[in-house]
Amino acid sequence: MEPISLLVGGVLLAAGFVAGRLGRRPPPPPPPMTPLCGCGHALSQHDRETSTCYAELRRDTFDRRGRWSGHSWVPCTCRQYVGPRPIDEVFAPRLLPPSID
Repeated sequence: MEPISLLVGGVLLAAGFVAGRLGRRPPPPPPPMTPLCGCGHALSQHDRETSTCYAELRRDTFDRRGRWSGHSWVPCTCRQYVGPRPIDEVFAPRLLPPSID
């Protein structure tokens, strides 16, 4: 082989290696994960004893003629939290406050 073509190939290989090293970006951090229920609300929006959701949803309201007249807040219809459970609730029940029987 010709020495000049080997030299050109080596230079191209080295330039590609250097460009790949310098142009590398660190991977973006993963987005923060918020455990959500099927209704879209977090565990903090659900009652611990009954597991019902006490958040409110914004709904559009319309007048008699069908025209948009604003927003109204209605309670969430979620009846039970179905998202991931905290690890302390999986292995041991809550001890405090004591339940009154």
